[in-house]
Amino acid sequence: MAGSREIRNKIGSVKNTQKITRAMEMVAASKMRKAQDRMKKARPYGEKIRNVAAHMSRANTEYRHPFLIERDTVKRIGIIIVTSDKGLCGGLNTNVLRRALSEMKKWQSEGEELEVCCIGNKGLGFMTRIKANVISQVVALGDTPDMEKLIGAVKVVLDGYTQDRFDRVYIFYNRFINTMKQEPVMEQLLPLSDDKMQSGQSVQENSSNTGWDYIYEPEAKPVIDDIMVRYVEALIYQALTENMASEQSARMVAMKAASDNAGSVIDELTLVYNKSRQAAITKELSEIVGGAAAV
Repeated sequence: MAGSREIRNKIGSVKNTQKITRAMEMVAASKMRKAQDRMKKARPYGEKIRNVAAHMSRANTEYRHPFLIERDTVKRIGIIIVTSDKGLCGGLNTNVLRRALSEMKKWQSEGEELEVCCIGNKGLGFMTRIKANVISQVVALGDTPDMEKLIGAVKVVLDGYTQDRFDRVYIFYNRFINTMKQEPVMEQLLPLSDDKMQSGQSVQENSSNTGWDYIYEPEAKPVIDDIMVRYVEALIYQALTENMASEQSARMVAMKAASDNAGSVIDELTLVYNKSRQAAITKELSEIVGGAAAV
């Protein structure tokens, strides 16, 4: 019966684990809905500021912001990697970090210098292990991202591009497609590409080559500087909300799969336990019958 007792203890342990994974699945489902709502609410602001930035980039002003100027040569690259702070979300972080590592190896083979800004504890831990040059970081953002917590780490990268420390800046994050699918993507953050800015314009605006112009008071430079920085910050915030929605969706799916697997393990262990118990009963009956026959 020692074997049966061990199996029974293992069944109890798996059942306790299943209770935990089911609870985490329900919590992730609740957070997923909130994260998706937050992501959708951030989109109107991002689209509007993209419209304004697109018009300002095409306006006939004497000043052109550094974020819009394409560099002739690329020798130094800044990288922003957005990951989650916690695990148990399947291959979400692994996929985006694998994509980033592949691109980093390619850039290093071309002789380009890399510096990394990490948003999220998982990305920071990975970059530290591979001994990447991490220049800024922000972790423990919680379930509700706050732009004030991001500004410090992001400003290091933006100032680096303005001061010619970087020739290009890329961002890696997980784009939310649906509950079952999240896609790791790489986007060029700086210099701002025309395609990126045109995506926020309407069909009527895209059909015409003319853009809006503005009257600047007292002058164009401080207004354009502030708008362009806000636009890039909005892009990073949108990437963070997309990644958080992807994180909760991936965690919900992973915990559901874990609960289902635990149920399968329990069924298999129950079958083994019943067989072991039946074998023990059969052995006892055989011993009793054998003893009676001997008497």
